Amino acid sequence: MNKICKWTGVVLVSLMFGCNPQKAESPQDYSYQVPVDYYKLNNGLKVVFSQDKTAPTVVVAVYYNIGFRIEPQDRTGFAHLFEHMMFQGSENLGKMEFVKLVQQNGGVLNGSTRFDFTNYFEILPAHKLQTALWAEADRMSGLAITEDNLINQQGVVKNEVKVNVLNQPYGGFPWLDMPQYANENWYNAHNFYGDLEDLDAATLEDVKSFFDTFYAPNNAVLVVVGDFEKDETRQWIQEYFGDLPSAELPPVADISEPKQTAEKVFTKPDKLATRPALAFAYHMPERNTPEYYAMGLIDQLLLQGDDALLNQRFVKEKGYTGSVDGGINLLGNMFNYNGPMLWMGSLIHDAEVPSDSITAVLNQAIDEFTSKEVTQADLDRALIKMRSDLYSNLGGFFGFGRADLLASFALFDDDPGRINLLEGEFRKITPEILKRTAEEYLVPENRTILILEPTTEEN
Repeated sequence: MNKICKWTGVVLVSLMFGCNPQKAESPQDYSYQVPVDYYKLNNGLKVVFSQDKTAPTVVVAVYYNIGFRIEPQDRTGFAHLFEHMMFQGSENLGKMEFVKLVQQNGGVLNGSTRFDFTNYFEILPAHKLQTALWAEADRMSGLAITEDNLINQQGVVKNEVKVNVLNQPYGGFPWLDMPQYANENWYNAHNFYGDLEDLDAATLEDVKSFFDTFYAPNNAVLVVVGDFEKDETRQWIQEYFGDLPSAELPPVADISEPKQTAEKVFTKPDKLATRPALAFAYHMPERNTPEYYAMGLIDQLLLQGDDALLNQRFVKEKGYTGSVDGGINLLGNMFNYNGPMLWMGSLIHDAEVPSDSITAVLNQAIDEFTSKEVTQADLDRALIKMRSDLYSNLGGFFGFGRADLLASFALFDDDPGRINLLEGEFRKITPEILKRTAEEYLVPENRTILILEPTTEEN
């Protein structure tokens, strides 16, 4: 089949992975397999290896099974605050010495808080792998929890909230705002960035309790990707992590979301915005179901790329906006979350275009999509775009994209090998499944509309 694979950056990927959209019965039928070795330490730490000697670099990633979705109810923003605390010193590394250690050895590092995990990672020359493992184990074993460190990071996080949300036009729109309007369960609907009063209220006891509860080896996964020797690395991991004590984990929170039965429409004023905006969100099917994978392909057809239907209608035909943005899980991708999720889109539009006109075009496009028959050509196009995005993600940032998926599947499914099943799951989706999913989920009863209006008044 003569189709061209699109991939950001490297055209060679289409030669490596091919573009054949024919179905396969097992992951072995595909040309590329991510190497996966998976085991657990006696203390419960999950360990994933993915060896790749293409370049003399390694990625070390530690993911903790705690995100802002299940942070304490009177401590909004606490999961994010704690991410900052993890750089404030440990038993053998003083304040910010972890950062210096990585950077002085030619590496880069970062951390982030997402819906269902908090992660930390380093990318280093391969011969510095042992250093990274030792350092991650050092801070997993204990933090420098002091009043000065807490007060300092409370100020840093509050300033981040002010800069990125409160004092920013369209700050938090729609990634932070929409879950608060579309969801009902507090765990899914609270302000993840944190209310300033809650951030101020955090105490040393809160920090210590949070660390002892969630930052334990039996609530974490360690991923190593890149140029390393497995036996040697296994020995280092056992030496540095093997004696860390496990913790008694609390009962799993009920993060289920009740089924939405009527459309919701909200208006939010923004005193810093110069033009109005509109966001729409539909509740996603349950993760790992056929409908879930079908929604991934629907996202490709409706929202991703210049050829997507909503971009065609809003940008090319109506000229209401320069782009329609969005997708599944705006704080990551459709694979690295574990709970209720939204498929979301948004656009900033001209002031003379009323929001009713935006909604009317959205309705027309969705009705057109759900009423017509899905052709095999449509499905093939979605599969090629999805495959391109998937492999772009796997190769992203020197192997971190691969580490991210491996860690997520280990945390959520106890099965990092799922990384090699994704393409096959998408290929199982037929035109009939895709059409049925669109008819069930892309309905007004499952939708929330958020209208952002510029205003000169204080919020």
